[in-house]
Amino acid sequence: MRGHQGLLFLMRFLSRRGMFCRSCGLATYREMSAKTLWQGWWSPLSVAITPLTLLMNLGPRGRFRKLAAPVGGFGPPLDPGKSLLRRPEALLFLVPMALVVLAIPTLFVLGAFVQGAGIGQAPTLAIGDCVRNAGDWKDQDLEVVDCGSADAEYKVTRRLDAPKDECADGELLADLDYSPDKMTVSCLAPAR
Repeated sequence: MRGHQGLLFLMRFLSRRGMFCRSCGLATYREMSAKTLWQGWWSPLSVAITPLTLLMNLGPRGRFRKLAAPVGGFGPPLDPGKSLLRRPEALLFLVPMALVVLAIPTLFVLGAFVQGAGIGQAPTLAIGDCVRNAGDWKDQDLEVVDCGSADAEYKVTRRLDAPKDECADGELLADLDYSPDKMTVSCLAPAR
């Protein structure tokens, strides 16, 4: 039987050899595997070594299960105890793993919800809208505001639909992200 302990930057490989009866073999398998489940993950390389150690223990476990119940001997056999997944050590492993497994689809659902709700998307500017820029002109962060408010910095005057169209002097260009078709540029004149 094998076990593994991860110790931040170190690790320890454990093993127990011997002639086991069915009960002693199962007890040893359950004890070493349970300890590996909660002690084996605590170093960077252990993330790969711990699952391999647990898989290597399945071979001896299968051989122990095929043995007949112990009879006679020098002393009483070990009590195999609870199965591996019903031990507290396994719960220390299974609860965080279940949280990780549940977190992945939850993040996908939240991402779809945020994207579907329009959060983080650029608003579409219409002619006559007033905006304020929370960013700089290289990295625009335009927000539509009420034209009568003090936050109104610019007003959308027109869209450049033809290739030769130009904005008037003193007007700025909004990024393509703010147009309805993402291909036309809007002209922004100072609101005051």
